[in-house]
Order: sequence, then structure tokens, then C-alpha cells
Amino acid sequence: MQNKIEQLQFDDNIYNTIRRNIKKYRKEKGLTSAQLAEMVDLSHDFIRQIESEKVGYNFSVETFYKISVALEVSLDKLIER
Repeated sequence: MQNKIEQLQFDDNIYNTIRRNIKKYRKEKGLTSAQLAEMVDLSHDFIRQIESEKVGYNFSVETFYKISVALEVSLDKLIER
């Protein structure tokens, strides 16, 4: 018998998925991007760039983690499509 290897499905737009989710959970928590920036010790402009699909700025795992802690959302929730 031949074992079939399951085809992995990758999110080709993972950064955009994360951006949308950060913005969604930030708004649900009632925070402005400036407030979130202060909580994670980043500039307001940097948070705006992270949330903007037009800028397309990539961010570090550390930044991703800090934002998830500030928003009280697990990392897996931030990568859900």
C-alpha cells in the first residue's frame, strides 16, 4: 500500500490575515491604535502600518506575541482565516 501524504494548505496572505485580526480584536477591546501602541511599547505609526494592508510591512514574532498579550487573544486566534 502506498501512503498518501496529505497536502498542506498554507495561507498565502498570512500577514494580511493577521493584520485584519489585530484590527478586529483591537476594536472589539475598544482600543485605539495609539493605545495599543503604548501598551506594547511601539510607535503609533508602526501599529498603523501593521494594520494597513497597503503598507505591507512585515513584523517580528516578538511584536506579534506582544500584541496578542495586549489584546488578550491567543496567537492562534490572530492567524485564523
